[in-house]
Amino acid sequence: MTAPLFLVDPALLDGAGVGATVRLTGPEGRHAATVRRIGVGEQVLLADGTGTRATAVVQDAGRDELTLRLQAVEVVAAPDPRFVLVQALAKGDRDEQAIESATELGVDEVVPWQAGRSIVVWRGDRAAKAHRKWESVVLAATKQSRRPLAPVVAPLESTRALTARLRDAALALVLHEDAGTPLAGVALPAAGDVVLVVGPEGGISPEELAAFEEAGAVAVRLGDAVLRSSSAGPAALAVLSAADRWR
Repeated sequence: MTAPLFLVDPALLDGAGVGATVRLTGPEGRHAATVRRIGVGEQVLLADGTGTRATAVVQDAGRDELTLRLQAVEVVAAPDPRFVLVQALAKGDRDEQAIESATELGVDEVVPWQAGRSIVVWRGDRAAKAHRKWESVVLAATKQSRRPLAPVVAPLESTRALTARLRDAALALVLHEDAGTPLAGVALPAAGDVVLVVGPEGGISPEELAAFEEAGAVAVRLGDAVLRSSSAGPAALAVLSAADRWR
């Protein structure tokens, strides 16, 4: 079984090479030593979320921390093109399910979108709390999938802001059940942002779709079945990854 991964401050691994000794402290150290009960001689993975990942062996296990000796250190470059998932806010935590799976599938950025038909609305204190929850979901999925790069969680975007983002993308795609173009047949750019838009339970409104297409986005479909908001984005990312990264 692959060793568990713990996210650390970039300063911990900055300049550290094979043979260096580091201490895993704080919440991650407490989780490793107390919850996971990782002991002397066991291996763990450390990642700073920006691309540096290290394999380490436990030299000493304290109550709330581990002392580790680095066995290998690698720096993983950020992928290009980047995959950006714009996920409309959805009820029943379906949006959180979507970004969790998307993180495991390699998404590079997730963007919460306040779509016109979103039942859920982020306002005031609720918006800040919900955004922190998205960040927590993404970090947990990053650790689960042993990723050295944690996806960015962008601020909440309105339809107007999203339209500007699509205009600047190398490729902008909007999942829509009535689209005639299959996602599997779309050619990906060599570099830049590939932005994928997924609507809420009620779908993307005709006005939103028209604005996105005017900004250069292409409406695409996955297949004949209509997927939930929680599964459409991850399914599309799997198709994109198969065409670009899983080779």
